[in-house]
Amino acid sequence: MAEPGTGGPLSIYVVVGEESGDALGADLVAALRRMRPSTRFLGLAGPRMRGLGLTSLFDISDISVMGLAGVVGRLPTLAQRIGQVAGDIVARRPDVVVLIDSPDFSFRVARRVKRRLPGIPIVKYVCPSVWAWRPGRARAMVGTIDHILALLPFEPKVLAELGGPPATYVGHPLAARFADMNARPVSAEKVLLVLPGSRRSEVRLLLPDIAATLDILARRGNALTVILPAVAHLEDEIRRTVAAWPRPPQIVSGEAAKLEAFARADAALAASGTVLLELALHRVPTISIYRLDWLMYLFRGLITGWSAALPNLITDEALVPERVDDMIRPGWLARAIEALLRDGLERRTQVEGFERMAQILAPTEAPGTIAARKVLELAGRAPTA
Repeated sequence: MAEPGTGGPLSIYVVVGEESGDALGADLVAALRRMRPSTRFLGLAGPRMRGLGLTSLFDISDISVMGLAGVVGRLPTLAQRIGQVAGDIVARRPDVVVLIDSPDFSFRVARRVKRRLPGIPIVKYVCPSVWAWRPGRARAMVGTIDHILALLPFEPKVLAELGGPPATYVGHPLAARFADMNARPVSAEKVLLVLPGSRRSEVRLLLPDIAATLDILARRGNALTVILPAVAHLEDEIRRTVAAWPRPPQIVSGEAAKLEAFARADAALAASGTVLLELALHRVPTISIYRLDWLMYLFRGLITGWSAALPNLITDEALVPERVDDMIRPGWLARAIEALLRDGLERRTQVEGFERMAQILAPTEAPGTIAARKVLELAGRAPTA
């Protein structure tokens, strides 16, 4: 490994564990190549990063799990992969390590690497949700993670208050992508989006609630066009499930079809997650629902945040109503959706709040560019192009 600041080839080891991290990694790699074209990249890559010419140590689907129950079920594989990644980093001795998303996996990799290579800068891209649950993770990262690249504007302050590592707010890629969206009046068609999640456990837990809600809406006389954008790896299962519903929604798949549905939508019923931010940027009034997996439910006392909805956290306002587990009542959901489909106070409050959120997130520069500049700084290098 060349000494920081020298003119030798820069080597960066990137670790991603899921699709969202792969998209961030691809933007970061592209920006770093623009700034320093001779940079060599190693590590774990998803489809987008592989499309940029990176070779992955193994298929990241091996470590893409969600929820405590999912982690427990994959413990032997995860333990093996943690050791494999850490060993590869130590053997290759890169100038800097960038761990993207997948906090539980990447933090364990980081601890092993720091024990053997204490001088290597380790960057965490995407702040763990210490503002929502297990706040002690912030202080636990000190000494292992040297810097955090945060997607949300409130995260550097929260990390400082919790005694965590230093952080830089780089911006959220969705805010840059959908910066020009505008509010729309309710359409005559009245289009409702239902989004049950992107992981099998989420979808299986939430589809019954969605079915019951749609049934109540129909029985209450609501004539709606209901669209369900399905992620590719769950599309077949979702189609089989909704085919048995009395009133099945339209299933669409693919990014273009999803964005077209977002553009038509008058309201949404969505699983809690990043999709709430995307809906807010499209100015789609939304109700959030979520069911914890069985193991996470046992540890629900670790949840400390006042909200899990990103639009709420960014604006510090209770804009998006949230219902979790036993509070999910299809009768209430149906009536709340009806309110959002009228040009009344509930709809206007959300849309006006989403406008404020968009202003807070308005990008001054591409997130990947800001992140790349910080990574080069931590590696002791300067852009050469």
